[in-house]
Amino acid sequence: MPMTAPLTVEEDELALLTDLYQLTMIQAYWREGMDDRATFSLFFRRLPAERRFMLACGQQHAAELVSQLRFGERAIARLAATGRFDAAFLDWLANWRFEGDIWTLPEGTPVFPDEPLLEVDAPIAQAQLLESLLMNLVQLETVLASKAVRLVMAARGRPVVDFGLRRMHGLDAAVRGVRAYRSAGLAGTSNVLGGLRHDLPLNGTMAHSYILAHDSEREAFQAFARHMPDTTLLVDTHDTLAGVRQVIALLQDEPELRIGAIRLDSGNLEQLAPDARRLLDDAGLGEVKIIASSGLDEQAIEALLSAGVPIDAFGVGTRMGASTDAPVIDLSYKLVEYAGEPRVKQSPGKANLPGPKQVYRHLDAAGRYAGDTIARRDERLDQGTPLLVRSVSGGQPDADGMALAASARERVMEARGRFPDSLTRLEPGVSDYPVTLSEALAAWR
Repeated sequence: MPMTAPLTVEEDELALLTDLYQLTMIQAYWREGMDDRATFSLFFRRLPAERRFMLACGQQHAAELVSQLRFGERAIARLAATGRFDAAFLDWLANWRFEGDIWTLPEGTPVFPDEPLLEVDAPIAQAQLLESLLMNLVQLETVLASKAVRLVMAARGRPVVDFGLRRMHGLDAAVRGVRAYRSAGLAGTSNVLGGLRHDLPLNGTMAHSYILAHDSEREAFQAFARHMPDTTLLVDTHDTLAGVRQVIALLQDEPELRIGAIRLDSGNLEQLAPDARRLLDDAGLGEVKIIASSGLDEQAIEALLSAGVPIDAFGVGTRMGASTDAPVIDLSYKLVEYAGEPRVKQSPGKANLPGPKQVYRHLDAAGRYAGDTIARRDERLDQGTPLLVRSVSGGQPDADGMALAASARERVMEARGRFPDSLTRLEPGVSDYPVTLSEALAAWR
């Protein structure tokens, strides 16, 4: 049986990464001659109970991919083989190009319920086709960036490194996740492909297997330190404090070796880290840092640092890579305008805001976030900064809009400095950040 593509969807298959009903709907639009301009809005109605904000991530990358979307010969042939589509429709689809506009929040923007992460303005068949792809791309990076930034906040300036590759949900998630982590402020990743592709420093040490493959822990430490100057040694394979003493003895016997840190990967970190720090300091090795891993999340990091535990950096894997406490957000992609008329879904609990929109962010006298106003896109408020920018114009990436994605990491850092106290809390709770509607949008609704 032949092997399939090894990592991600191939370029000529990307247009097929959709739900069947998108294609059946756009065939129906085509048959009915419905090609008026539509606006679709991508948003969520509720925050997960464990989040006080979400960090919008992936939307500008997704918008750029959309501008390149094509139905190639192979894709058309595979659709024809299903027997579900008219030959004339498939001919039309073979010439399909996205020709609309996409408005996005700049990557790394904190976002709240009902605020659009992006809006698509295009002929309805073009805009409809994008739903599944956009939701998949934006969902993943937004979930992971939102989890990662909480870990960064909990670490209080100490580096946090991604160790989650092996337990993430698929290869694509593992690679694209590094992009989200970079925006959120992580210091590094063990994921070689993800780090190289998304410009996040590579970090890694050794596994317990390396220790076990040698006849003694001391021999393993010595060999690895000689191969990898300034490395980090994993000291908990057998007995953590005995491992620390082995590191100390090695450096006393061979002071020319350079060991940057020890890593604690099991046991009671609240007890082991102070004991390890004391041993190192008493031996005159205050420059050797302590890195902690082993099932950490933001609550565990917060508890350790609140207790004064001397840890210099954290490696986080499963609980960040799978965002175990809040693995999804309830994203929706809804038609909000067609043929110049606002449209609104009125289902109980699932109503949406009509029409193209803009979001204005307000600051208080101290320069901190004071609240947001969701407005109609065609109105201009006297106060606040408009957030949504045009990232695709006439089907082509807008250079100025897309350039904002490159500064996502700096944007997140600035936003954290402007958070009111309610947004910095890590415990679950309802966000009290005020989001209101402009008078014009409220009247329109």
